[in-house]
Amino acid sequence: MIRVAAVGDVHLAPDVAGRHRAGLVGIAEHADVLLLAGDLTRHGTPEEAVVVASEYADLGVPVVAVLGDHDYHSGAEPKVADLLVEAGVTVLEGEGLVLDLPAGRLGIGGVKGFGLGFAGRCGSDVGEPEMRAFSRHGREGAEQLARALRGLDDVGVDVKVALTHYAPVEETLLGEPPEIWPFLGNYLLGEAIDAGGCDLAVHGHAHAGREKGTTLGGVRVRNVAQPVIRAAYAVYEVSATRVLVGT
Repeated sequence: MIRVAAVGDVHLAPDVAGRHRAGLVGIAEHADVLLLAGDLTRHGTPEEAVVVASEYADLGVPVVAVLGDHDYHSGAEPKVADLLVEAGVTVLEGEGLVLDLPAGRLGIGGVKGFGLGFAGRCGSDVGEPEMRAFSRHGREGAEQLARALRGLDDVGVDVKVALTHYAPVEETLLGEPPEIWPFLGNYLLGEAIDAGGCDLAVHGHAHAGREKGTTLGGVRVRNVAQPVIRAAYAVYEVSATRVLVGT
C-alpha cells in the first residue's frame, strides 16, 4: 500500500508561522508522500511563501504541490513556486512526476485547474471575450491534466494520483452554495481523471464542501481542504492493484 497524505487551503502567513508545523511532526511514520492541494498562502506574497516553505521543509517524505487561486492573487506565483522548490517541495502545473517509494511507483499528475462548472451547467466558448476567456482557461487546465496523466503511462507506475486545486466532481462541493459551483470546479477535470486511469484524485478549494466523492468512472475523489478534513493532513492508502482501501 502507498500511503498518500494530503491537505490544501492552509492559507499560511507570517502571523501563524510555526503553528502548522506541529501537526506535521512524525508524518513519515504515517505516510509515504504529502500532497498539497493549493491555496497554501493567504494572498500569494513571497513573504507568505517563505512561511509555507519553512512549514513543509525536511519532513522526511516527498512533498508535492499545486498552487491555488490565492497563491496567484498578488501576481507573484513564480516567486511563490520558486521558494517552495528551494525548500524541497515539487510544484506541478501541468506536469507529471514519478516517485519510487518503498511500496511502489507512484505517478502524480498535477495542475491548479480552473472553474467552468459541470455538465449542463457550465460556461461555454460563446459570447463576450471575457466569457470565452473564462471557458477556455477552464478547458486548458483540464487538457494539461490529461496530458500529464497520459505521460505517466509512458514511464509506468503502480499507482496514479491526480492533484488539483479545483474540484473535478460536484459531490465534494455539497455544502457550498450551488450558485458558486462553476467557480469551484470543472467537470472536464473529472473526465481527464477518468481517461487517465487514476486511482485517487485529491483537491481543495471548497472549504464548506464535503470530503468524499467519486467520478463518473468510479475514481475516488477527496476534498482535502483543511476546513473540511480538520487536520494537518488526511491519509489515503492506495494499493498497487489500483483499489483504494483507506479512508
